[in-house]
Amino acid sequence: MTLRVGQGFDVHRFSDDPSRRLVLGGVVVEGAQGLAAHSDGDALAHALCDALLGAAALGDLGQHFPDNDPRYSGADSTLLLADVVALVAGAGHKVVNADCTVVAERPRLSPFVRAMAEELSRILDAPVSVKATRGEGLGAIGRAEGIACLAVVLVERE
Repeated sequence: MTLRVGQGFDVHRFSDDPSRRLVLGGVVVEGAQGLAAHSDGDALAHALCDALLGAAALGDLGQHFPDNDPRYSGADSTLLLADVVALVAGAGHKVVNADCTVVAERPRLSPFVRAMAEELSRILDAPVSVKATRGEGLGAIGRAEGIACLAVVLVERE
């Protein structure tokens, strides 16, 4: 058995569009300002995609789903994540587990992390841990200008 590790990072600023929903890990965070992006802006799903692609040495999210391609305008990022899981499986890898962190000054995400972990675990067919932390007032994230997400995955060669 061969094990490989991948890491992913994504950051999005908050959208000026008041009708834009905040989606993280496939979960809608009701009442929160959404993120600016070509797709639905799910920075957690995007970080996880990059971690998976990196673990399998398959490039990055932008190579597979370019942000200038109209097909992905407003795309549901959990569907992109499912496609990435299939790509990784097609390259002979199975996801062992994933660990994710969302960094956001606002909104308070602790009520949502369990649902995020469950949704991402369902898509990956593997255990996923999701944690939330704050930027403690430092930098753009600490000033509540957006949200950053980090992901680490372990895959094994089947």
